[in-house]
Amino acid sequence: MASTLVPVILQQLAVNVDRDLQEEVRLVTSAKKEVIKLTSILRSIEAVLSDAEKRQLQEQTVEDWVDKLKDISYDMDDVIDEWSTAIQKARNAEFDEDVSLLSKVCSCFNVQGVFLRREIALKIKKLSGRLDVIAREKDLFMFNISSSIEEPDRPKTTSVVDVSEICGREEDKDKLVGYLMNEITMSTSQVKRSFHVICIKGMGGIGKTTLAQLAFNDEQVKACFDIRVWICVSDPFDEIRIVKAIIENIEKNAPNIIELETLLQRVRDLVVGKKFLLVLDDVWTEDYQKWESLRDTLKFGVPGSRIVVTTRNGGVARMMESSCILPLGKLSEDDCWLLFSRIAFSGREAEECEKVEDVGREIAHKCNGLPLAAKTLGSLMRFKKSREEWQDILESEIWNLEEAEKGLFPPLLLSYYDLPSPVRRCFSYCAFFPKDYKIVKNELIKLWMAQGFLSSRAGAEMELTGREYFENLATRCFFQDFERDQVDGSIKRCKMHDIVHDFAQFLTKNECRVEEVSDLLEEKRSDNPDSKKTRHSTVVIAAPAPFPTSTICNAEKLRTLFIRHDDNKGIASAFPDLCRRLTCLRSLNMRNSLIEDVPEELGRLLHLRYLNLSNTKLKELPEKIGNLLNLQTLNLTGCQCLQRLPQGVGKLVNLRHLEIGGTLSMRVLPKGIGRLDSLRTLSRFLVSGGGGVDEKACKIEDLRNLNFLRRKLRIEGLGNVADVKEAEKAQLKMKKRLQVLELQFTGRHAERRLDEAVLEALQPHSEIEHITISRHNGTTIIPSWMMLLSKLRRLVLENCGNCKFLPPLGRLQALESLGLFYMNKVEMVGVEFLGLETENGSLESSSPVTLFPHLKDLSFCGMEMWETWDGMSAKTGKEDIDNNFRITPCLRYLHITNCPKLMALPHYLQRTQPQELVINSCPLLKQHVIERAGENWDKISHIPNIKIDDSYVQGQALGQGI
Repeated sequence: MASTLVPVILQQLAVNVDRDLQEEVRLVTSAKKEVIKLTSILRSIEAVLSDAEKRQLQEQTVEDWVDKLKDISYDMDDVIDEWSTAIQKARNAEFDEDVSLLSKVCSCFNVQGVFLRREIALKIKKLSGRLDVIAREKDLFMFNISSSIEEPDRPKTTSVVDVSEICGREEDKDKLVGYLMNEITMSTSQVKRSFHVICIKGMGGIGKTTLAQLAFNDEQVKACFDIRVWICVSDPFDEIRIVKAIIENIEKNAPNIIELETLLQRVRDLVVGKKFLLVLDDVWTEDYQKWESLRDTLKFGVPGSRIVVTTRNGGVARMMESSCILPLGKLSEDDCWLLFSRIAFSGREAEECEKVEDVGREIAHKCNGLPLAAKTLGSLMRFKKSREEWQDILESEIWNLEEAEKGLFPPLLLSYYDLPSPVRRCFSYCAFFPKDYKIVKNELIKLWMAQGFLSSRAGAEMELTGREYFENLATRCFFQDFERDQVDGSIKRCKMHDIVHDFAQFLTKNECRVEEVSDLLEEKRSDNPDSKKTRHSTVVIAAPAPFPTSTICNAEKLRTLFIRHDDNKGIASAFPDLCRRLTCLRSLNMRNSLIEDVPEELGRLLHLRYLNLSNTKLKELPEKIGNLLNLQTLNLTGCQCLQRLPQGVGKLVNLRHLEIGGTLSMRVLPKGIGRLDSLRTLSRFLVSGGGGVDEKACKIEDLRNLNFLRRKLRIEGLGNVADVKEAEKAQLKMKKRLQVLELQFTGRHAERRLDEAVLEALQPHSEIEHITISRHNGTTIIPSWMMLLSKLRRLVLENCGNCKFLPPLGRLQALESLGLFYMNKVEMVGVEFLGLETENGSLESSSPVTLFPHLKDLSFCGMEMWETWDGMSAKTGKEDIDNNFRITPCLRYLHITNCPKLMALPHYLQRTQPQELVINSCPLLKQHVIERAGENWDKISHIPNIKIDDSYVQGQALGQGI
């Protein structure tokens, strides 16, 4: 771990010295010499870290030396961070709006600031002495010196290989599917069972989970069961969590219950009369009592139900009274080579593969038939081009490592040491997540950022660097089970394989821990000496265990704390004590807690950079939150009781992500938000109406300097804008990193014309991709900039109650999705909507014109006055359109809902190829389509899927006049 801390410390030292020179208050003179000395020693240590990190695996004395270096590195990082915070605090004083207070700050800072600098100087001198001892010990080990400092490259173009097709498991899969679908040969004691347990048993990394996934997702299996549920169990076997997860899987909603008996009753109600398939992945416990209550509840399912268990422990199969056991052996030599080569040779020319095939077969042989090892090494070898590089991997001394799980650790170590050192640090940090935890990519990047892992590359966006590191790890099989975004295919969530997680914990030892707290006495746990070394921890509290305050606070050097629990009420009373004692925290995650108030003591966490209080019952935040000058991420998503943010938020000049989506009670934002020009994420921007208390609230013009906002911005309260010039000052066109813009004209609604003028003034940059306009009060929505949006792919107009005329949207060349919802005064959708005619007459062209050229999804909903949908006019007839225009050639989905007056569809639908037409609550249109089966039917008879009032209708039957 020290191998990446030292470069970060060196960089921060240089930055602080440079900042200090620019400030009036500087470190005392004697400390400057210590900083120079400290820098020199660190550089000499940095040069040998690569060799030390590898040798510590087999040399205990080297491991002890690295541990001491790690401890002092953390302490140095804390002191340097204090120094940096002091500099920032001096700069931040100018933002205080109270002049008298400002003068007090300035007058006393000359005294207190000098005292603080002396205190920091003393700490630096003490650290320098400790580091000097470590530097002298370094020379005794005769380390090899690295010639250059390792910097991560940009990620190679190699993508994540899909290895879902498993080699050598076809027979096992067929056998498992047979067990699931067919009767199982049973002993006399098993005949009356309503379900049978099938156990997949094998060593770690052998492919048990993958085999279960293949069967679980098999189409025949899907059709065989009414309910299919997948649960990751791991250790411990937490009955409440497992039963909750079963309910959530079936109902798609997490139950707010903590009593086991009540939860079991709910499961019973859900499975009674149903044939279910339940997969319990990674079961360890042999405690029959933990399994018994769930087993008795599941007996109410229909006979033929199945439970599949994956385990490394043969005793689990006996405890669960398995009807059959499927032992999973190693892959054959040929299958192991096939899996390895499929990944290693992905994207390579045949000649290139032939040059290294013989070496590759020897490497594959070392995988010992383990699929995880084959995947890991195959992913590593994709990046090795020359035969010499392949030979180096084959002959590495790491193969001789004797450790637990040594069949898998050497391949993982080879891949690990091939990573740049900053990326290695990011990987090993993941050891603090519980096993089977779904890691959200963007949250992981923010956590890396909070720990200072992403700041080594000058001038690079930390978030972009984090994405590059994540992709690097994903391509090398350190992550798996990817959940992807449906729009752009990017990875949203992932998991770590159990063995990979064990490997990360092996690397970090006691530095990263997952602490399980059940009903054991807390005093027995709080004295654990290893906790003093813990820096990153997840504490999982299972009901009815008390909140383990002393256990957590004993790890006083914690930098990451993630608390997971089942509605534990003790967290609220423990919160102040946590803040007082865990002063080194960089990341604090209390998501889903029952806390209603945040204590003033939170302001003591000066190092804090990541704070997650999402989905809590939080009512307010203290003003002292303004002391958290280093805070980068504040997540308040789903805090429905939170009414406002304190004015102190405006002091958080390093804040990059303010997540306040779902804060339904919040109506204003503090004025200081406009100063947070580092913001990348702002879920909602609330425009104040001015007057009274709102004088200290945000107005639209406070968006002026927030030009780093990215991805999505939702502006609410635009009806409160009283002056068009205020809207112009927002400078939306300068926010070039935004992709999605939502404009909501809620508020006082002074004039209809004002809404139109404000919309005109809110011109976004020309490459915006998604716009939603809602509650607009004008009679038309045609700002001059709309037709200039060459990259606009999605447009939604909703609840614009006075709008009568739709804009000429057919001219938007990139538009793929269009939604028109509750436009209650629109009576006609005609040629103006298509863009066929303008104010000056018909749209003329010397060649055929395509209107809505890329539109795929078109939706109308709640158009109560809409009667006519036409593509013709007196100037532009059907023949003219057919000859000169192509309309919606890419249309795939057409949805029309709750449009009671609409009677007919436009003739140009006949020339499109939609895959689905949905008509709901449109009685006149339904009547014309079904009963008359004439002209309207001819327009849509070619559409394969027609759904009317939630019932699919066969086109052939309609064609016969039904």
